[in-house]
Amino acid sequence: MPVYNKLVRDLIPQVIEAGGKTCSIRMLDSSEHLKEIKVKMQEEALEFIEAACQKKAVEELADILELVHAAIHMYGVSYEQLEQIRTQKKKQRGGFSQGIYLIEVRE
Repeated sequence: MPVYNKLVRDLIPQVIEAGGKTCSIRMLDSSEHLKEIKVKMQEEALEFIEAACQKKAVEELADILELVHAAIHMYGVSYEQLEQIRTQKKKQRGGFSQGIYLIEVRE
């Protein structure tokens, strides 16, 4: 019997049961939930790094975005507020679209 001990998507228990299996779960309190969102974010980021094709990479990005939505909900921030912060930072410091790779800075 595999033991996972990890955060999963909300419908996974129903998916498991629909497949004729049973599972045990517990509901996380808010501090545990946020901690596990961060752990899951690392897991999904590694899967994105290791993705061998565009389709898999985009699927991992979708998982990361779902975790972003969960995290901002935990912080009481709307997606619109997050987007406002993102655009403000982009306006002040730029984005990452040009592929600029900083080698060094000299005094």
